[in-house]
Amino acid sequence: MKSYVEWYPIIIMLAIDFAFAISNILLKKIIMDGMNHLVFITYRQSISTLFLAPIAFFLERNIRPKLTPQILCYLFLSAIVGASLTQYLFLLGIQYTSATFACAFLNMVPVITFLMALPFGLEAINIKDRSGRAKVIGTLICLGGAFLLTFYKGIPLIHFSHLQDLSQTLEQPISSSKRNDQWIFGSMILFAGTLLWSSWFLLQSKIAKKYPCQYSSTVIMTFFSAIQSAILTLSTDRRLSIWIPKEKTIDMLSVVYTGLIGSGLCYVGMSWCVKKRGPVFTAAFSPLVQVMAAMLDVPFLHEQLNLGSVMGSVIVIVGLYFLLWGKNKEMQKVSQETGEKKDKEITFQVHEANDEPDIP
Repeated sequence: MKSYVEWYPIIIMLAIDFAFAISNILLKKIIMDGMNHLVFITYRQSISTLFLAPIAFFLERNIRPKLTPQILCYLFLSAIVGASLTQYLFLLGIQYTSATFACAFLNMVPVITFLMALPFGLEAINIKDRSGRAKVIGTLICLGGAFLLTFYKGIPLIHFSHLQDLSQTLEQPISSSKRNDQWIFGSMILFAGTLLWSSWFLLQSKIAKKYPCQYSSTVIMTFFSAIQSAILTLSTDRRLSIWIPKEKTIDMLSVVYTGLIGSGLCYVGMSWCVKKRGPVFTAAFSPLVQVMAAMLDVPFLHEQLNLGSVMGSVIVIVGLYFLLWGKNKEMQKVSQETGEKKDKEITFQVHEANDEPDIP
């Protein structure tokens, strides 16, 4: 039974990546329909708050610790870093560059999270140990596969000539602009979004120790994010027309799904995985979102499948295996050392008890 429990974080992260892949496909549709980015984030976070609030109230009402000003500050910062500003920067970056180019920065999240976790002591590298070498090799392989997946297309393996490629439709207005400064500005925005998203995993590991209630912390985070996005929307554009989607049925269904699943259950699951396995483990699954999105794009959106996508996906999965193997071995070693330490303490206490003189 214990071996099955160890697989729970992996299974949960795979389910989260699949849900995010569906969200990315719906996001393409929302961008094409011209929905305001901040309005979309406000709707999405509001729906997530309304959905999770009753669940958090009933499930965690007896175990919820007291909310202190320090915890509220952490959750407010988590809303900015992990929800409001990060989502806005990535949506804005897609506008100035392309959807494919934006995925390259998202795929760099595991490496950046790993590097940022080192100075804070959340991760350690022992090159002399196999687990340490496996983590480093796995991270580099994931990064190489992510770049190959993004920048190398190769020959088409499956091509739907009777339908227009959706990704080309999204990227066409950007590629036709020919303005170098626009592309540089978009790259800077995406890099800033990547740093914030990586920082969220580190911040979440801190929150998990101070406020270990995944549902309640996610509700408060999405509530803060909805307020932040609404204020930013009203400060930039006060027209009421932007709050009404052009494609009401499809766009609102997309908003509801991304709110309930993407900003709701997925964030709860990621918070739990950060608590159980750490920020680097959770961030390591980010490149799989693009892999799964490609698997859904081909049969449902009839997008073209290229050799580079297949090769990059295989390399990402191999790198992820190395990283997870290294993390697992590291956890087993820590658990074994903890068990041996407890055994020594028990043995020492028994010896002390036996050495005590008998009182007549």
